[in-house]
Amino acid sequence: MPGSGSCTSIINLRFQEGSEGSPSNPAKFKNQDFAQLKDNHLRRGRQFVDRTFPPDSSSLGDLPDLSSRQEAQVKWLRPAEILKQQNNSNEAIFCTKGATRFDFGQGAVGNCWFLAAINSLTFRKALMVQVVPMDQNFNNHAGIFHFRFWRFGKWVDVVIDDYLPVMNNQLLSVRSTKGNEFWAPLMEKAYAKVCGSYTDMNAGLPSEACKDFCGGVNVDYKLQEVHSAGHDDKLWRSLSNASSCNSMICCGTAQKGGVLVNTVSNSGIVDAHAYSVTAVIETNSRGSKVRLVRLFNPWGRKEWTGNWSDKSDMWQSVSPDDREKCEDRNDGEFWMDLEDFCRHFSMLFICCENPNFIDGDVNCQWQSQTYDGKWTAGRSAGGSLSNRSFETNPQYRMKVNIIDKSEKEDKNIVLTLMQKPRQENRKRQSTYPIGISVFKIPPGTTSGRLSINQLYQLQRQKDTQMYTYARELVEMHSMEPGEYLIVPSTMDPYQSADFILTIFSKTDAQITPHDEDDEDENDHEDKKKEEGGDLVLPEVPTDNKKPEEETSDNKALRDLFNRYADQFGELKDRQLRMLLNDNFPHGTWNGFGYDTCSSMIAMFDVDKKMTMTLVEFTSLWKKINEYKQHFHRADVNKNGSLTDIELKVAIKTAEPEIDLNSSVVRLMTFRYSGFEATTMEGFISFMLRLGKTTSTFKDKSTDGVINLSWEEWTEFSMYN
Repeated sequence: MPGSGSCTSIINLRFQEGSEGSPSNPAKFKNQDFAQLKDNHLRRGRQFVDRTFPPDSSSLGDLPDLSSRQEAQVKWLRPAEILKQQNNSNEAIFCTKGATRFDFGQGAVGNCWFLAAINSLTFRKALMVQVVPMDQNFNNHAGIFHFRFWRFGKWVDVVIDDYLPVMNNQLLSVRSTKGNEFWAPLMEKAYAKVCGSYTDMNAGLPSEACKDFCGGVNVDYKLQEVHSAGHDDKLWRSLSNASSCNSMICCGTAQKGGVLVNTVSNSGIVDAHAYSVTAVIETNSRGSKVRLVRLFNPWGRKEWTGNWSDKSDMWQSVSPDDREKCEDRNDGEFWMDLEDFCRHFSMLFICCENPNFIDGDVNCQWQSQTYDGKWTAGRSAGGSLSNRSFETNPQYRMKVNIIDKSEKEDKNIVLTLMQKPRQENRKRQSTYPIGISVFKIPPGTTSGRLSINQLYQLQRQKDTQMYTYARELVEMHSMEPGEYLIVPSTMDPYQSADFILTIFSKTDAQITPHDEDDEDENDHEDKKKEEGGDLVLPEVPTDNKKPEEETSDNKALRDLFNRYADQFGELKDRQLRMLLNDNFPHGTWNGFGYDTCSSMIAMFDVDKKMTMTLVEFTSLWKKINEYKQHFHRADVNKNGSLTDIELKVAIKTAEPEIDLNSSVVRLMTFRYSGFEATTMEGFISFMLRLGKTTSTFKDKSTDGVINLSWEEWTEFSMYN
């Protein structure tokens, strides 16, 4: 959106320019290197096919607006093939004369929230080319494209092929208004890949996509509440500031009758729908000031029909210059005054790389620091302040040096807390309620982590602590010079999750993180006293190998893991199954099943994230190779399976300390493979579970009797 000014660039203290995850060097999504893949396919004269997001029904998902019969009619075609099917003689073009909001319209996927965000993005030219590399075309392109998004603290480069879903010779989702221009449908496909499928893009809020386009600050306004409270002046200042700072601005209407359906009202406004705000102006009409908002419908049609609409005679009451701002065309863009805007729309979303839009101080230089943190059950997931375990949550101490006294309640600190998803597919993602507690630390307080008793004595920066299920929590604070403690937490303890905490500061602020790996200085002092003197340091390994050296076996295992891991460097059951069946010599035609792989993840899931990290996978890989050797030694007749007698021998050689009688062995044969024999997969699954059971018994037993709490028993018996 054109504005009267532009914000100063933000100083990002997380990434040095050029480091992985920075805007200039985004991380490779799903470990796919665009330049390398394109070069390889060009040299071989082949068109790229993306096996991580294949052109089939798995990438499309189960679209709610399509019947199974219609989904079966969907074809995946490349742009040149689409144009041929449409009898369009034009050549496929990536983008012509710069991307604009009029280049595309919404299709069969209910992702108006995403398209409204793209509409706003087209006004941000510098940011647009960051997200959509404009040096791409269909000449010598090998059927491969890439786009960049900010995802949970870092920029990622997303590679796709150019197969697009088509039904009845028309693009199923985003349609190109120019017919042969494809940047928008390809960008939508890249984002669908990030979300998990096209279906996973159905329904959402524009603020989510805007965040993924810039990694900046989101602020939401409940319009009807603001208007009812008589805060129109404050709202208008926010809109004007956002426009001046070239922010992305979107809005949305409420659903009617509790049903998410895009019905069109008599006024032309669509229910349960997202729009983009493309301009704001203040003009004079019949001697009074009028505040006008211009909006754009992602459908590319269906406009407001009331005052200040395209055909409204209200435009005759303003100056000729302002009158020219209204164009009478059915393109989905229209004007309405601020009061009607608040009456017909429920939410306003503003997103900008820089928090300057909050108060309109476009010359202020903000700094940002982002921290990757995690809550681990039983260790650093302490829950809310009502729990004494609250002290175990990650703690961040911050010193604020300056505040602008000339500005009343200067918002000099902005905190954002974003919970990382545990599931790859957007629609399957669930979140815990999260919150941020802020305390004022008095001078003289001991350094390091603070105990629960100390926390109870501190002054809280806000009266009430609210928790939200939203993907991101944003708080603005006016902080006097001094020291503060920031504690992100889930509402309940024992809830494991990863998070991203970003601290935006108007002035220089020194931040010291104390996470779960941080050892309290007071603990050091206690240890000194207990040991009667100096702190005893752990022994240094005596081997001569440098820590940074990596054996060829370790490197090969890490490379193998990375080929199948997701963008967060973790394996889900589907990815683990693919890895094992592609690379491990299994004994049956169908290999390891989903249930077996889910069980493997559960048995090695130290951090309770329901995924497998490289460290956890390394332990698994070592075990299954070890059990494979014992399986082959026990398989005397080499028929690829073990009888109950052979199984008993294999168990004894693999775990000499474990003694199972013949009756139990027969039961295990039935449980893990069938009545007659045990396959390699069954043997490995059985031995892994037997090892986990044995280890738990040793850890929790006394004099041959095991003691477990109800929580420990249910977790052990149900989650393995």
